[in-house]
Amino acid sequence: MSDHRTYKKIEVVGSSKTSIEDAINNALAECSKSIKNMDWFEVTETRGHILDGKVAHYQVGLKIGFRIEGS
Repeated sequence: MSDHRTYKKIEVVGSSKTSIEDAINNALAECSKSIKNMDWFEVTETRGHILDGKVAHYQVGLKIGFRIEGS
């Protein structure tokens, strides 16, 4: 039998006042509290909020793929 797996993916948005990388890490950390077997992520969009002409916070859209248990 081959080693094929079945995956599901969800879309989330992470945010951070510091950086795009922190926004990604914040989203992954929060999702890892309730989702098992996360294997990969894909950045689908990047945006931010501007306040007084400066970046107030970053927002990063992610697709997160995880293995379905038992597959």
